[in-house]
Amino acid sequence: MFNDYLLAFLGGGLIGLSSILLLLFHGRIAGISGMLKGSFINNAPDKGWRISFIFGLIIMGLLLNIQQPQLFSINSYLNYWGIGLSGLLVGAGTYLGNGCTSGHGICGSSRLSIRSLVATVTFIVSGMLSVWMMKTFF
Repeated sequence: MFNDYLLAFLGGGLIGLSSILLLLFHGRIAGISGMLKGSFINNAPDKGWRISFIFGLIIMGLLLNIQQPQLFSINSYLNYWGIGLSGLLVGAGTYLGNGCTSGHGICGSSRLSIRSLVATVTFIVSGMLSVWMMKTFF
């Protein structure tokens, strides 16, 4: 139990630290969906750091999966189609919200951006409604 809180604390701290370092050294906001989108644009001048950041996320996830595989166990009552559909809905919401939880929730809210605060509250309420609907109807 304590270990779970410690891991969440460390993970949140590392996300915050990486966001601060990206802003200090590159003047960029750490929105993962924006980075992913920008890494697919052919003539983007800042494509290199975007790909490096996303590559680092993937590599660290793989290393953590090797070190602590129990952290990646999925206890879901959804099958792979349901999980895939959920991922598509998150992607559509990110597109409609012009950003994801990392960009709006971490970076935008810390800058007191009204747009990001509204988006973050919308993400939280949507997540709560989704959980309630899944537990009630499925």
